Amino acid sequence: MGESGCRVRAGGRMRAAALFVAMTVMAPPVSADDVDRAKGDAGLGMATVLANAFYMPVKIGYAAVGGVTGGLGYLLTGGNRQVAERVWVPALGGDYVLSRDMVAGEEKIKFSGDRDPDL
Repeated sequence: MGESGCRVRAGGRMRAAALFVAMTVMAPPVSADDVDRAKGDAGLGMATVLANAFYMPVKIGYAAVGGVTGGLGYLLTGGNRQVAERVWVPALGGDYVLSRDMVAGEEKIKFSGDRDPDL
């Protein structure tokens, strides 16, 4: 096993080195604009993750409280669905996760759902 094990390891290293060289030679050239764009995207990506770490628990808590409150409204009014939906639609609707475009300000964040004006 000693000698064959060494050959396998050496062969694996040679293949890894050949793959590295091939990828390096075949890689397209990178411009300064590409680097700046990548830095901006990475920063915006991190900001999106951080914003969601705070936004999502607040939104889920708001939806949970709204769901319970709407349910209580439904029960206390003898099954009046309109009363419940006045609470459920805004609380349970809206965005639960922020996208990159929302964090960048390119898309509007809808924390609450749109209520039907007839309710």
